[in-house]
Amino acid sequence: MKIRDIIRKDVPTLSMEVFPPKTDASIESVERAVDSILTLNPSWMSVTYGAGGGTSAHTARIASRIKEAGVPSLAHLSCISSTKDGVKKELTRLKELGIENILALRGDIPAGSENAPRDYKYASELVTEIKQFGDFCVGGACYPEGHPDAPNWKEDIKNLKTKVDAGCDFLTTQMFFDNETFYSFLYRCREAGINVPIVAGIMPITTELQVTRALKLSQAFMPAKFRSLVDRFGSDPAAMKQAGIIYAANQIVDLLSNGVMNIHIYTMNKPDVSSAIQSALRGLV
Repeated sequence: MKIRDIIRKDVPTLSMEVFPPKTDASIESVERAVDSILTLNPSWMSVTYGAGGGTSAHTARIASRIKEAGVPSLAHLSCISSTKDGVKKELTRLKELGIENILALRGDIPAGSENAPRDYKYASELVTEIKQFGDFCVGGACYPEGHPDAPNWKEDIKNLKTKVDAGCDFLTTQMFFDNETFYSFLYRCREAGINVPIVAGIMPITTELQVTRALKLSQAFMPAKFRSLVDRFGSDPAAMKQAGIIYAANQIVDLLSNGVMNIHIYTMNKPDVSSAIQSALRGLV
């Protein structure tokens, strides 16, 4: 089933994300986590794609496993370190497996290769390629606090509009911890004529170490109430886990209350965290 058909219905959705292992040795443990998350019956599940396509075979395998379990799957695909031929081979593989949904990403530019020649420069080029290849539902990424490479808000929204016009059926945000930031971003998008569904991406922070990693990954603004939470509970793993789950659940409740119908949880392959959040939202989604 295509995700664009799921999220255009006037009902809340709760999707979840998993990431494939870097080596064959740990594939079974990841698949066990995937199977546990599948029992929660998410609206769909997305599977990430390693830098430079290093986990692409596992991405396709896990996405196929999810689909066969009866849950729509969304396979990530990045292009910055790929050739056009390599992307076509990956698209062929996904099509053969019956994967209908792809999240088209530029991907991170490897350090020291900023000026290297490459077949793709922007995610919008990959979106066009996918749309020309076959009948895929294509999603794109967006950044409520601005893409790190964009010089300003105006250029970031302009580039996002280009990606949507290339054929994106929906967008999913990078993690954010302040809902007001998301609401402001949503307003800018609608004002610019970006009218596709925007899925709100929520990252449950359950360890103090995750705070550092999250800041490095997204440079997301962390409001005072979140910093107070980390200061108070960060040194107590059990308390921090519970507080992080509650914070994420409260974010989602606020989003739902304000008419944001589609929520994506960055689960970090943790079925227990996913289950706890879903339990906190019982009756709402």
